[in-house]
Amino acid sequence: MVIGLDKISDKEFVRFCEFVYKRCGISLSENKRDLVHSRLAKRLRSLGLDNYDDYFKLLYEGPDNEVEIVNLLDAISTNVTYFFREDKHFDFLVSTFIPELEAAKKREHGKKIRIWSAGCSTGEEPYSLAITFAENIALADHDFRILATDLSTNVLAHARKGVYDKERLRNVSGNMLRKYFTGSRDGSRFKVDDKLAAYIKFARLNLMHAFPFKGHFDCIFCRNVMIYFDRPTQAELVNKFSAFLNPGGYLMIGHSESLTNVEHNLIYVQPSLYRKKG
Repeated sequence: MVIGLDKISDKEFVRFCEFVYKRCGISLSENKRDLVHSRLAKRLRSLGLDNYDDYFKLLYEGPDNEVEIVNLLDAISTNVTYFFREDKHFDFLVSTFIPELEAAKKREHGKKIRIWSAGCSTGEEPYSLAITFAENIALADHDFRILATDLSTNVLAHARKGVYDKERLRNVSGNMLRKYFTGSRDGSRFKVDDKLAAYIKFARLNLMHAFPFKGHFDCIFCRNVMIYFDRPTQAELVNKFSAFLNPGGYLMIGHSESLTNVEHNLIYVQPSLYRKKG
């Protein structure tokens, strides 16, 4: 163990937590201390640094400090997911959302459909969304796009490649696998079809910053992201999402998440599902 990295002091831990909270809204509690220490120490070793003071100087004053901040946030982010995770949301899209959306588009004589996967991780969620819509509407007849954003540059690079181990596809039917993926020779890995991937735009976005787009969305997925935020930050984010939802649009959060005691103007539909007043 490099001297100076065998432990993190209370002062260093608090300083680090305050920095991460300020930059990306992630609230790290004391029970995350061991995780923070192990990942931070690993990052310092890769940089050849042997104490936390030098690392903070790099974060605040280094010539490439913005690059290192991205690397830091990548290091502390946890990204574990798979296709069609929390499948009740996809069932709702098929049974309720897509029929409602098609009826609304016909009334409005419009065919633009916009979906946002906010916190898309390694891409399984937006690709699952694209498959769901491709299976249930004629995408060629619509101006259909999915925006997929994440804080981590590492997971976005993975998502853009669209290559996944078979285990990540355990909820994908054999028919869908044949239609939307190309398998490796040994059947252990699968690549998303380019035509499906063309409906998705991947971009890095810090949800704590102003959203850099003007358009609105019919549905926003932000699942298992707000568990890292405190209540005031959750409220701020949900109301930002609401401002970018079309009337009648939906916000879907993780099944383990709740907006109880979070001030917002959305209508509760069912657990983890909220709607903007139409």
